[in-house]
Amino acid sequence: MEVTTVRIPSEWLADFEAASRRPLALRMRYAFIHTEKPGLDDRTVRTFETMAAYREWCERTLPAWLGYGRV
Repeated sequence: MEVTTVRIPSEWLADFEAASRRPLALRMRYAFIHTEKPGLDDRTVRTFETMAAYREWCERTLPAWLGYGRV
């Protein structure tokens, strides 16, 4: 088995060390970034009669970057 050594940039190491000194609650707050999701965030509940109706709604309503479209 070959061992590879990777040099970690000093800025990355400094950022990691600073983050590791923060309290857990603060690290958890910084860990999750809320991104507004157009079409999904405007209502709390949706129901569909069929999976086909759900897929059609996704394609018609949601932006492609959310990843709900068909491949």
